[in-house]
Amino acid sequence: MDGADLKEFAGRYTSAWCSQDAASVASFFSADGSLTINAGPPAVGRRAITAAAQDFMTAFPDMVVACDGVTMDEGAAIYHWTLTGRNTGPGGTGRDVCISGYEEWIIGADGLIAQSLGHFDEADYQRQLQGR
Repeated sequence: MDGADLKEFAGRYTSAWCSQDAASVASFFSADGSLTINAGPPAVGRRAITAAAQDFMTAFPDMVVACDGVTMDEGAAIYHWTLTGRNTGPGGTGRDVCISGYEEWIIGADGLIAQSLGHFDEADYQRQLQGR
């Protein structure tokens, strides 16, 4: 995937995260692709990735994800993002959250994400959720 294609792919992926349609996020992954968030257990396959995306969408019904840039680094695409929203989903704290992070993507032969390793500051996220 060249730079222009990668930027366009990242833009569509960002729109999927903002859509409140978790399956649209999963459609960017290979059928057996995986999404790992902060070294947690990987969500493998589109059904599991849909569930992982839905967790964020449910917690943040007004969630907006912005693409802060996408680059290539040693064979992996690095997708930088910022998520903003109010935690008003079931059991939510009602607090506003603004967190930035990145995903390291390995793009498969099918042109979709075969593996994504996501990273953000969990301690800062929890602090914002609790209003500290």
